[in-house]
Order: sequence, then structure tokens, then C-alpha cells
Amino acid sequence: MMQKSDTPYMADWFAISIRWIMLVGLIVSLGLVQKIDAVSMWPLAIIIIWNLAMTVLAGLNVRITYLRHISLLVDLILAGAFFLVQGGLRGPAFWTGLLPILTGSIYFAFFGGLIAALLFSGLVFYTGIQVQEDLSLTLVVIGILASLSLVFGFLGRRMMVHTGQNRALSMDAEEKARAIQSERMRAIYELTSTLSSTLSYKRVLESTLDISVTALNPDPEQSDSESLVGAVLLFNSGKLRIGSARRFTNADMRTTFDGADGVLKKALDEGEPISFKDIGHDPELGHVIALRNCVSGYCFPLRSGLNVYGVLLFAHPQPDYFNQERLNLLDIIGKQAVIPLQNARLYQDLFEEKERMIEVHEEARKKLARDLHDGPTQSIAAMAMRLNIIRHIMIKDVKGAGEEIVKLEELAQRTTKEIRHMLFTLRPLILESQGLAAAVQAMADKMMETYAQEVVVNIDERVTTQLDMGKQGVIFYIIEEAVNNARKHASAESITVRLRQMESGIAFLEILDNGVGFDMKSMSGGYDQRANSSLGMVNLRERSELVNGLLQIDSAPGKGTKIQVYIPLTEDAADRLNNPQNK
Repeated sequence: MMQKSDTPYMADWFAISIRWIMLVGLIVSLGLVQKIDAVSMWPLAIIIIWNLAMTVLAGLNVRITYLRHISLLVDLILAGAFFLVQGGLRGPAFWTGLLPILTGSIYFAFFGGLIAALLFSGLVFYTGIQVQEDLSLTLVVIGILASLSLVFGFLGRRMMVHTGQNRALSMDAEEKARAIQSERMRAIYELTSTLSSTLSYKRVLESTLDISVTALNPDPEQSDSESLVGAVLLFNSGKLRIGSARRFTNADMRTTFDGADGVLKKALDEGEPISFKDIGHDPELGHVIALRNCVSGYCFPLRSGLNVYGVLLFAHPQPDYFNQERLNLLDIIGKQAVIPLQNARLYQDLFEEKERMIEVHEEARKKLARDLHDGPTQSIAAMAMRLNIIRHIMIKDVKGAGEEIVKLEELAQRTTKEIRHMLFTLRPLILESQGLAAAVQAMADKMMETYAQEVVVNIDERVTTQLDMGKQGVIFYIIEEAVNNARKHASAESITVRLRQMESGIAFLEILDNGVGFDMKSMSGGYDQRANSSLGMVNLRERSELVNGLLQIDSAPGKGTKIQVYIPLTEDAADRLNNPQNK
């Protein structure tokens, strides 16, 4: 039977090497006395063939059953045969008995060497008696063989102990390497499982960093992970901000990066991972306290298609910490984290959009309540007061009562128009039946009828045909909000509404008035705090974002107001419009 091992059998290689050395020595000895012939060389040829076979098996890490016993027996037989063929003690190869002694010492230490020496000594003693050799020479040779068996047995024992220790260390190292590899694979599997089972933005970031540290340092006996610095930097409002970090100070967590210089810029521009040195000299990362003791670093851009979400950053004090194996692991982890990060970002955006829509509807209800309070409610209160006056004066002054009734009728008619205008803006049915142009024109007509406000409408029908009904509804409310703000606050004599196609895939909406205007700086400050004075601007900006539009407002005291909205009609146009380089 055959036994196969993942590691070489070192004892076999020692025995094979000794056997080759002995063969070379024997051939040289025979050559010196010129006794090389076919008759006397056959045992040597068998030894060569035997050793070749053992060399092939050792090269394949294969060992036959009872190989040690068979090797010792074969060496004894062939060495004895060669000893007899070459003339015994008087021949040139009298020392051939060393071969089985060495083989026995390698495989069985003292016991093997002594047994081989005793058996070969018996052969020497027998041949000495048969050929009537000098007994003293025979005993000397036997004594030398016994002594050599003790020496080689001792050395064989040491070799066996040393070989066993080395084999144990090798197996421990292999087992440790397998355990480390298994731990890394487990960490990657855990990363995949964790990230695919959550839509929590924060959990994605925390899991990415935790599992990265585990994968980079799976051996608990090593302390490298205690010095490893890691962070996930994400884009927010045009700047890279720290989403999650390890070993960052509180001051570091508040740091923001422009990504416009150094390692961050290079990684973001090229879209490829970068390993780097001398972090302290980096124009942006050099300001982070946690990175000042680090020498080597690695930056992986978190990118999916054309969308760049941020970077995964790691650093360590050791200059050669990020070897190729660790870099490959970080590449795998970074690629695995991008998709869940994208899903978490989309989920968060949807959640924020939902919250914003709720807020928009709440603001619309508040606006309706204010409009009802400022318009119809006041008018109805005035009508009630006039009815009371009429009731008192009818007795004394019938003519005056008639004039009051006329005024009351006018007030009721105006109130009715205001309520109808409010109902129209809440749900313009004409928008669904006839489209945006007809709805805006109807709104302009009602403005003139109700408030005597002139609104000039110029809408290109070719643009409206490219807009779905949802976008037409949002654009209508943008126009209605802007026109209503101009009527209420600007005291404008004329308001103009234009909608046309500016370039391929982009519509251009413009609302102009010749009113009193306002100070943009003070109004922008109010917008940040969502003050009542800038609520109209809030609504305009949020509704523009609903159609992926770009809003621009230009106004100054005494110079009127110009509101412009660039509206993408295709996805490509939306990418071009919202790309900061194209703005």
C-alpha cells in the first residue's frame, strides 16, 4: 500500500542522499584498483536502480508500507552481496557495511544502527573464518562497525528528533495558514451576509470597517490591528465627510475634505485603488491626527458606474503592512461594500424624500389655511358685519341699506371667486384633461378675474408633449407658487411665464415680474432657517428638485424678480444638468 503526504518525508530523503554518496564512494574505490567489471558490479547496479525508485517515490511524497524495514533489509542484502563479490576484507569495498548501518541509524536510531552493525559483523566474521583471515583484523573491523553504529545511531536519534520537530512546526504553520485563510473567508462571507441583509446606512459603514479589520488581521496573536486606522469618507453637500472611523479622535471626526488635492483627488479622479506612503505630507490627510503616526496607507474609491459615493481609507505605522494579499482583500471588501452602500443611500434618499413630501404637503395645508384666513374668512366676517349694519339701518334709512346690500353682493361675488381660485389651484382638472399650457392659461385668466393681476403666458406645446403628467403637475405648482408670490409680495403690474426648450433634452421655465424685488442675501438667510419670509423660496426649490431641476433666482430691490428653472427631459440631460462641472 501507498501513503501520500502533503509534505516531504525527510528521513527518506536523508537515506536516499546517503545511499547516493555511498554509491559514488564505492565506484571511486573500485575505479582506483581497476576492479570494475560486469560480474562484480551487479549488486551495485541493483542498489542504483533501487535508489532511483526511492527517489521517484520521495519526489511524489509517497511512501510504501513498511518502507523503513524494507530499505534496511535491502541495503543489508545488497551491501553484503557486494562485500562478498569484491573479496571481503581484502577487497577495495570492505567498508560497504556502512550503508546498512547508516540506513538503520536514520530510520531506527540506536536500535537500527546496532542491528545492522551486528548482522553485517556476523557476515564479516563468517567470511573471515571461511577464508582463514587474520582474526585480529576481523575483530578490529567488527569493533569499528559497532563503534560507528553507536555514533551514527546517536546522530540518527538527533536527526529524528529534529526532523519531527520541523515537521510538527511545518504542520502547525500550515494549519495556522489554513485557519487564517478560513477566518478571512468567513469575514468576507459575513460581510456579504450582513450587508445584503440591511438597509441601515450606519450599519453598512460600521460592518465594512469591522469586517475589514478582522480580514486584515485574522490572527488574534498579532497586535497589528491595534495600530490600524480606518475610515469611510462619504460625499455630503459636495464635501467628503467621515461616515464611520476607527481610532479617529473627536476632532478628526469633525474634519471635512474637499477631495481636490493629494491622495483623495487622485483616487477619485482615476477611480482606482491607491496605496501610498508619507501620509503626514498629504495636503488633506496630513491634518488628521490619527494618521500622523502612519507611514503606509490604502485608499479605495467607493464607486458604482458614474456615481462616486466616497472612499474607503486605511493606514498603518508599518511601511510594508499593506502587502499584496491584504490589498487583494481590501479590493474584495470595497467592491462588496459598494452595492449595499448604494442601496442604503437610495433607501435613505427615499426615506428623506418621503419625509420631505410629508413636509411639503404639510406646508401646502398651512398655506391653504393662511389663504383661507386672509381671504374668504375675512370676507365672510366682513359680510356678517355688513349684514348686522344693514339690519340696523333698514328701519331708519332704506336707501342706505340698499347701497350696503349692493356692496355686500360685490363682496360675496369676490369671495366666491377667491374660493374658486383656491379650489382650482388645489386640483386643476383642466391640467389632466387639456395639459399644462391650458392649465397655466386658465390660472392666468382667473388671476385677472379675481385679483385684476395681469399674467402673460407663453408656453411651447412641443415641450409639454415631452413631459409626463406628474412633471406637468409639479411645473404647474412651481408657476402657481411664483405667480402667487409676485402678486402678494412684489406688487407687480405684470407677470410673465415662459416655457421653451433651451437645448437638447432640457426645458427652460422662466417667471418674471416688474415688482419691488427683494434682497437675495437676507432672503437666503431666511431660507436656511425656513423663515416665513422665505417660505415661497423653500417651496420653489423643493418642487424644482422633484423634477431633478436646477433653480436660479435673481432679484434686487426695485428691479423685479426673475425665477429660472432648468428641467431635464431625459436621464442623460439630468446627469449633465446636475454635474457640477456643467453647472
